Amino acid sequence: MKDNIRPKTFDDIVGRKKEKENLSILINSSKSRGDVLEHILFYGPPGLGKTTLSSVIANEMGVNMHITSGPALTRAADIASILTGLQEGDILFIDEIHRLNRVIEEKLYSAMEDFALDIVVGTGPSANILRLDLPKFTLIGATTKIGLISSPLRDRFGVIFRLDFYTQEDIEDILTRSCKILNIKLDKDAIREIASRSRGTARIANRLLRRVRDYADVYKVSNINKDLVLKSLSAQNIDKMGLDDLDTKILKIIVEKFNGGPVGVSTIAESISEDVDTIVDVCEPFLIQSGLIKKTSRGRVATKLAFDYLNINYNEELSLL
Repeated sequence: MKDNIRPKTFDDIVGRKKEKENLSILINSSKSRGDVLEHILFYGPPGLGKTTLSSVIANEMGVNMHITSGPALTRAADIASILTGLQEGDILFIDEIHRLNRVIEEKLYSAMEDFALDIVVGTGPSANILRLDLPKFTLIGATTKIGLISSPLRDRFGVIFRLDFYTQEDIEDILTRSCKILNIKLDKDAIREIASRSRGTARIANRLLRRVRDYADVYKVSNINKDLVLKSLSAQNIDKMGLDDLDTKILKIIVEKFNGGPVGVSTIAESISEDVDTIVDVCEPFLIQSGLIKKTSRGRVATKLAFDYLNINYNEELSLL
């Protein structure tokens, strides 16, 4: 059975002070009015707690949460089936909402505003539109690419939150909490080492923690120290900055093959036989946040920090881009 370390209440969530305060106000206000929550949109890099926050909101409201994703909704019948199956006050969570097709998106307009679903009955000149009333519900959308959400859909969300990377201290607190739940004994230096390599992302921190636990189990170590963490992370090719093989490949392509850039992301993807979305959604946010690369109108450019990281002399002309 998989250990469940996902927070269930706001008290369980580490960090996110501003978001928790605003969401608590929103929830208490809705409860006092006896009304449903406004529609909420979370955006930011993957692994920062968009699904977790949505689950906590459902728990705090005492309602059910129905989970789906943009790519999974391919026909009008898909969204119609979900919407008509909701109960009063339920939450519909749509992950990767920026990937909804236009037909599904248009069905959501009336559902979000009027709690109604328009269904076309018949074909041709004799076709009629039948409007079905829906129970009042809350739509929570999650996306890594808010710019790809159309304005009509984005404007229908009453509350929009951007989730940023966690601080080092928050990641250490998240790991401490996870250790208690998973019954893993780590000293403070070990926790600090994992946190420093977690890219400011809770999902990555907990994943690395589990891999360190596996390493400790194999070598029969009950109290995990920094040295064992270093050995485990080294075996996974996770360096001191939290970069893995794919991150290093991206930096080497920009620096060594294209002399530091600028170079387009599609060219980078082709050079390392990787998907463009993986580079843009998974790798780039942290590489940019860490100051290793920067975006320009002409493409991606490696910074001096990236050259130093690879022990290559820096091209001073790149600082002008």
